[in-house]
Amino acid sequence: MRTERLIRYFVAGLLILFASSTAFAQATRTWVSGVGDDVNPCSRTAPCKTFAGAISKTAPGGTIDALDPGGFGAVTITKSITIEAVGTVASVLVSGTNGIIVAAQPTDQVILRGLTIEGLGTGINGINFTSGGKLVVERCVIQAFTTSGINMATPAPSQLVVTDTTIDKNTSAGPAVFVAPTGSAPSVTLDRVRIVENGGMGVLVTNGIVSIRNSTVAYNYYGVRAISSSATAQIALDDSIVSGNSVTGVSTAGAVASIVISRSTITGNGSGISGSVSSFGDNRIFNNNGNDGTPVGTVPLK
Repeated sequence: MRTERLIRYFVAGLLILFASSTAFAQATRTWVSGVGDDVNPCSRTAPCKTFAGAISKTAPGGTIDALDPGGFGAVTITKSITIEAVGTVASVLVSGTNGIIVAAQPTDQVILRGLTIEGLGTGINGINFTSGGKLVVERCVIQAFTTSGINMATPAPSQLVVTDTTIDKNTSAGPAVFVAPTGSAPSVTLDRVRIVENGGMGVLVTNGIVSIRNSTVAYNYYGVRAISSSATAQIALDDSIVSGNSVTGVSTAGAVASIVISRSTITGNGSGISGSVSSFGDNRIFNNNGNDGTPVGTVPLK
């Protein structure tokens, strides 16, 4: 009898352990709500309150969705994940800190879609991309930070893709988009991006190969700028508008920094172009306070 009781206790213990592990298993899709609670499992019917609460309950490669409008707080991302809001307003409101930190592994992909990231005039960086394989930012608004809207400081080869996004009203002398990795030059694409009314530079590249197309860079201190004396800092600006920037629209500094412009309008800036800026010969550069500048060379169309 004693042996039978021990066996029953053992089986019961196994069942409890199995139930506990199942209860705390990560889901491939989780949910947050303005009326949720982080003690919930983050399911559709029992959503969490914050992105930080949901991320620990979401499996690598999974998705966190916003059910309804709300401010879902700052979050640090250390794995492949998608955070998105479709058909609703999902905000990250922060004061005195970073909005979203991406500190993932070199093979991880992070997607941020449909989010409003608000620094309230005291936040540091809207998105601080410190490591990871690829970061995709789609249909987001990033505003009112004191350092950068997006800061890319990755130590290994990585990709940044920003589309259909507005980065505006960041108050510092820092760049709205800062591409300054500490390792190998990354690949960066900005497509249909509005970078406007920032207190510092619109786009600054100190290490990287950056493509800007179908975008507007306007009413910043500097517009588009590459600075480097050692690392690769190259920008291709295509079919874009650079206008109303206080100092220079498109410029470089340093021996190995370069920009190539094509099919773009550069007007109304303190000066138009300066430094190592080449042209495909199909741009409109005019009315830059009497100093339009001259490309250092013409690149033949192929």
